[in-house]
Amino acid sequence: MDIAALVLGIVGMLFSFFCGFITMITAPIGLTLGIIDLVKKKKENMTNNGMAISGIILCSLSLVIAVIMFFVLASVFSSLSY
Repeated sequence: MDIAALVLGIVGMLFSFFCGFITMITAPIGLTLGIIDLVKKKKENMTNNGMAISGIILCSLSLVIAVIMFFVLASVFSSLSY
């Protein structure tokens, strides 16, 4: 699950600047998978959770960037005068 979280985080980061709707689909799924994998590894006392943590960070950043880009584009398009 940690690989899937990392891949979805990378995909979310790539599309967060251009296609925010793809990020709004991939990032929450990756964030959920990363958190589930991190909790599962913590219960089993495993120490190799770097990919899960990086997937969580990438998914969180891509969500924040997508929301910021949404508000920036909304303000730009609302301020256009016809």
